[in-house]
Amino acid sequence: MSPAATLSTPPTGRAAVARVQAIDVVRGLVMVIMALDHIREFWSPTRVRPEDVANASALLFFTRWITHFCAPTFVFLSGCSIFLLQQKLGSRPQLSRFLLSRGLWLVVLEVVVINFILQWGAFNLILLQVIWAIGWGMVVLAGLVWLPRGVLAALAFLIIAGHNLLPNIQPVTSDNAIWALLHNGPFLLPLPGLPPLLVPYSFVPWLGLMLAGYVLGPWFRLPLPERNRRLRLAGTALLVLFVALRATNWYGDPQPWSVQPRGPLYTLLSFLNITKYPPSLLFVCLTQGVALWLLSVAETATGPLSRWLRTFGKVPFFYYLLHLLLISGAAWVWTYLAFGKPFNFSFADPKDWPVGYEPSLTRAYVVWAAVIFILYWPCRWYQGYKQQHSYWWLSYL
Repeated sequence: MSPAATLSTPPTGRAAVARVQAIDVVRGLVMVIMALDHIREFWSPTRVRPEDVANASALLFFTRWITHFCAPTFVFLSGCSIFLLQQKLGSRPQLSRFLLSRGLWLVVLEVVVINFILQWGAFNLILLQVIWAIGWGMVVLAGLVWLPRGVLAALAFLIIAGHNLLPNIQPVTSDNAIWALLHNGPFLLPLPGLPPLLVPYSFVPWLGLMLAGYVLGPWFRLPLPERNRRLRLAGTALLVLFVALRATNWYGDPQPWSVQPRGPLYTLLSFLNITKYPPSLLFVCLTQGVALWLLSVAETATGPLSRWLRTFGKVPFFYYLLHLLLISGAAWVWTYLAFGKPFNFSFADPKDWPVGYEPSLTRAYVVWAAVIFILYWPCRWYQGYKQQHSYWWLSYL
């Protein structure tokens, strides 16, 4: 699951943070794409993993693959927003306090509210996803913002470029769980007296992306031509690095690509099939190379589409909670009507799926279009409400 969290509203007593249209538009775009992945999991799961290029269809692969751009872009843009908020506040202590409280708030929401929404109140698992990782990233950044920008740039580079050198712990036990929470692939950990812990997002690799966004934040205060020139150069460099490293299978992703017996199309899919958990160097190069290019063209975007995307991008966490509630709640109703009882496909073993169920990407795409249309109106209302009010709690939703 990929979510949204940003610092679009400062603490009480301050004027709204000056908005950067490019950030809102790109964030809104990946939020719209993100909903497709969550809908697929609740409305059209398949026994074949979408990333399985030996068996999955090309459409199923791309339906999953396109959503890879969501989580890293959210995390990167949250770092950019943190820098812009710091400039507006002019107070590092106030920023640190806000990051600490906002980060801990996100962690609590992940464990209590988001788990409740996704599991329909069952709490069969304690699921730690991207909101958890962003929350702890903010907590750590509350201390790191006191360091020189050059040190933070070096730390971001070290994490993003070097973490693939670290081993993936298997199996994860209570003895090594702390290290696994910091850096590991997805793992399931039994907890005495509690539901088991399922962790797809270990937070240190995502912290590297947040730091990168914070370090590049000053670019968004430059004159537009210079900003766009830097974004395009950096985006091109990342994409060239992705192609060079991926072509050689030398470094940057634990899963090498290979020629596929199904033909050239599936060989291309193998080339593009990079690792998200945790985000590999090549995953970051590809997704953020594209994101930087989008940021370089989005500032001057006009028309109805850009206005729709900006509406979502201005209220990211409100959208995130609402879209999960709508997708999950509607799936409860659909499965009840279709199979005689509610059935949570997102957390069920395929062998337990109801008789008569068949996956359908057509169903997923139709539901996706309906969800985005429905969400626009409450997001538009909430955007206007935030513009007209300055209550302290608005900075936490």
